[in-house]
Amino acid sequence: MIQCATIFTDHMLLQRGKPIAVFGTGTPGETVTVSVPERRCTVSGAVDADGSWCVTLPPMPGGTGCTMTVNEQTFTDVAFGEVWLAGGQSNMEFMLKDAKNGAAELAQCADSNVRYFSVPRNTFRDDAYKAAMDAAHWELPSPETSGTWSAAGYLAAKELAQTLGVPVGIIGCNFGGSSVSCWLPEEDLRAHTAGHPYLQDYADAVAGKTDEEMIAAYDEYVTYHTAWEKRMQKCYQEDGNMPWDEIIRRCGENRYPGPMGIKSPYRPAGMYHTMLRQVTPYTIRGFFYYQGENDEIRPDTYGTLLTMLIARWRQDFRDETLPFLLVQLPMHTYADTPENGAWSKLREAQMRVYQTVKNTGIAVILDCGEYCNIHPVDKHPVGHRLALQARRLVYGETELQAFGPIYRSFAAEGDTLTVFFSHAEQGMVWHGEPVGFEIAGADGAYHPAKAVLDGNTVRLTADGVDAPVAARYNWVNYGPVSLFGTNGIPAAPFRTDAPVMPLTAGV
Repeated sequence: MIQCATIFTDHMLLQRGKPIAVFGTGTPGETVTVSVPERRCTVSGAVDADGSWCVTLPPMPGGTGCTMTVNEQTFTDVAFGEVWLAGGQSNMEFMLKDAKNGAAELAQCADSNVRYFSVPRNTFRDDAYKAAMDAAHWELPSPETSGTWSAAGYLAAKELAQTLGVPVGIIGCNFGGSSVSCWLPEEDLRAHTAGHPYLQDYADAVAGKTDEEMIAAYDEYVTYHTAWEKRMQKCYQEDGNMPWDEIIRRCGENRYPGPMGIKSPYRPAGMYHTMLRQVTPYTIRGFFYYQGENDEIRPDTYGTLLTMLIARWRQDFRDETLPFLLVQLPMHTYADTPENGAWSKLREAQMRVYQTVKNTGIAVILDCGEYCNIHPVDKHPVGHRLALQARRLVYGETELQAFGPIYRSFAAEGDTLTVFFSHAEQGMVWHGEPVGFEIAGADGAYHPAKAVLDGNTVRLTADGVDAPVAARYNWVNYGPVSLFGTNGIPAAPFRTDAPVMPLTAGV
């Protein structure tokens, strides 16, 4: 019997202007016929020996009001437009109903021309997993349905729909707390030394345990943690600023994220197989990707794994040119977290991936962080800057000012170091007092620098640095952001003495 993949449902949005993959499972040798009557299009194929099938519809223009039949099954209210996959972890998962001005967005979302498919966040193949996949479907925008959509993904899609005049669909494929290693297959993690520690951590955690023991341990944790979260929420209802130590004293140990094992969603490659691969090779325009927070323990290898992820996802979606638009991490710290520069390294890795991997973009949101909150609630700048990146890179608005200043080079003369920027032709401005710049002499010791704007450059001097050789800007996990382009987008953080590290896959 012919069955379509989960993502093919009523209200689906198909990518305009590209050959469209329609796929599923069936009996080997069985004939598959896919038709879009309103477009006078019919294509046939056969189920392969492994029980899978995929037929390709020809490119079609944007529009709504279509149907699609696959053998005896008919899907209604099919539209053609732009489709983007919104991947990553909790800041991409962050729901519209919880975002700043979320209620106002929901009140008017019915006219947004955005549709949404949420890949179920079930990561263990049991009866509940199958039920969630069977129930998944494309949703139309409404106050009742859109509250759980990705706020960043929705806001980017809304702007693109308004700009392009066609429906825009978002495939939400994200999971809070996920490492980059969760979204890559085991063979990729084994192929490069950057992936080995993630695999070793898992091997150490499960050594000597049976599948049954791992499942039982995780189920026990879920029961415990569900009750713990209820106690925690009650504490915050009493006092929204209750210190974490007091929360633990009242509620008991916080055991998140639970024991590692075959049922843990955070196991290496788990989300890749149980989530991402359930929607490949659906035809899309590109990716929005907001992730990295949970890789702060290994920031030096993050760029390598992110580069591998881009290549893998493009391969799985059968288009090696698919645009990949990154969100660079904002400022972040907790009150009791020492300054270790880990988030600075993650931001640097993201920028280097943008600068070295073709057909990528980067939304700089350094100014969007919130002190002691890893989940900033204002996702409007994130969505807007992702939309700007898409409009510039993908949709032909090449003159659009989609970037703030990005470090290009520097020159030192006497006691002054001058920093040159790309994307600063329209000028730069200070928001508040100039802060965040540092320079160092030959001894490598950095000192806070006085910064002076001079056209599209910044001149730096510092007491005690007579002959500067290096500079850096906002090289901290969290701090004030002062340098912006005149378009309101902040300058990206940088250091001029970054070590050269390969980003390509290889042992």
